[in-house]
Amino acid sequence: MTKFLLAIHVLAAIIAVGPVTVAASMFPAAVRRAQAAGPDAAGRSGVRLLHRICRVYAALGMAVPVFGFATASSLGVLGDAWLITSIVLTAAAAGVLALLVLPGQERLLGRLDGSGPPVDRGATARLAMLTGAFNLLWAVVTVLMIIRPGSTTGA
Repeated sequence: MTKFLLAIHVLAAIIAVGPVTVAASMFPAAVRRAQAAGPDAAGRSGVRLLHRICRVYAALGMAVPVFGFATASSLGVLGDAWLITSIVLTAAAAGVLALLVLPGQERLLGRLDGSGPPVDRGATARLAMLTGAFNLLWAVVTVLMIIRPGSTTGA
C-alpha cells in the first residue's frame, strides 16, 4: 500500500504542480506580449488560458499533500525534520500561489481588459518574481523529498 500511495503522490505532484509552475512562469511574458499587441483577442485569450491552467491545476494540487500525508504516515516518518520542513515549505508555496500569484494574475488580466491603468513592466516583473519564489519553494521541497536527510537512501 505504501508504494501505491507514494506513486499516487508523485504522479499528483508531476501532473498538478508541473503545469502550474510552467503556466505561471509563462504568464508575465504573455501579458507583456498581449499588452504590446493592443486589443488582440488572441493574445488575451492565451493569457486567460494560462490563468485558467494555474487556477485549475492549483485546485488539483491539493491531492499532493493529501497523498503525501498518507504516504508519510504509512512510512512512519511524520515526525522527521525533513518532512516537517517540506510541509512548511509546501504550505508557504501554496500561500504564495493562492494569496499572491493568482490574485496578481487576475489584476493583470483586469488591466489588460481595461479595468485600471495599462500594464506596466514593473507589475509583470513583480509577478514574475513571486512566481519564481513559488517555483523555488517547490524545487526545494522536491530536493528534500528525493534526498530525505537522515534516511538510509539519502545522500
